Amino acid sequence: MVVLGIDTSCDDTSIALYDGHRNRVLSNVVSSQYEFHSPYGGVVPEIAARKHAENIDLVFQEALKVAGLEVRDIDLVAVTRTPGLLPALLVGLTFGKGVAFLGNKYLKGVHHIEAHLFSPFIGKEPVYPFLGLVVSGGHTLIVEVRGMGNYRVIGKTLDDAVGEAFDKVAKLLDLGYPGGPVIDRIFREFEGEYLLLPKPRVPGFNYSFSGLKTAVRRLVEKGYDKFSVAASFQKTAIDYLLSKLMKALKETGINRVAVSGGVSANSYLRKALSELEGVEVLIPEIDYTSDNGAMVAYIGYRKFLLEGGDGLDIGAVARSPL
Repeated sequence: MVVLGIDTSCDDTSIALYDGHRNRVLSNVVSSQYEFHSPYGGVVPEIAARKHAENIDLVFQEALKVAGLEVRDIDLVAVTRTPGLLPALLVGLTFGKGVAFLGNKYLKGVHHIEAHLFSPFIGKEPVYPFLGLVVSGGHTLIVEVRGMGNYRVIGKTLDDAVGEAFDKVAKLLDLGYPGGPVIDRIFREFEGEYLLLPKPRVPGFNYSFSGLKTAVRRLVEKGYDKFSVAASFQKTAIDYLLSKLMKALKETGINRVAVSGGVSANSYLRKALSELEGVEVLIPEIDYTSDNGAMVAYIGYRKFLLEGGDGLDIGAVARSPL
């Protein structure tokens, strides 16, 4: 079964083609909009939707070309319908419905966080149970996963997502957008002493990044070197993520973790995860860390096998719990 995966949940227009029977990604094309949102230091929903509308057919045609397929070869259209920026979601969902309707294809709406959650398993079979740590620009949560559809969110951010915090800190330091890659690059090159930054005290497995962001602002106002501040922020933020994750692993008794989302590309996070003892760590390939159509196709195919397809009347929803 050939699956078309579409994701326009935020500022990346991504379309992939996936062979469900062989568990193989045939193409995964992403068109990013960083240059259009960079002047604002964050994503502008109206701009994102407009750029999706301009680019989606071009990305679709490129995905077909890379896979060596035609529209008639597609069996199932999987498309992100929630959560995300509503104007952006509508572009992808409308396009996916059009492909499904005109070609008489099956349609499956996908939950964006669920797609991230299983992205480390692309190309292989999921193994249960595991703890999922989803860390992206819009989401930070720890999920106990006992099976497909059997999820329990045990920790989440109470304010900013960790990726959002990276972007806001980069804006404070005038480093550009998106903040994650540039701060990570500074961290890798940094050779000085790290500044002491607070790790918020939040009960249980929940997170909070607003206090850390405020601490960074105070250092900036005091005139500290921005490269020292950036590197110190990354170390503190990633150590904080891992401290909660390790606590969750210990208390649940689960020894397997799947880390996903854009921040899972962070070099310090990957290094720290590789050094964990007694824990099986799964991380997606770099191409599947940020928003991508491959993860949507992968989870869409598996959900379709369990639940069947959706009707053309499904709608986009900006906010929806996992």
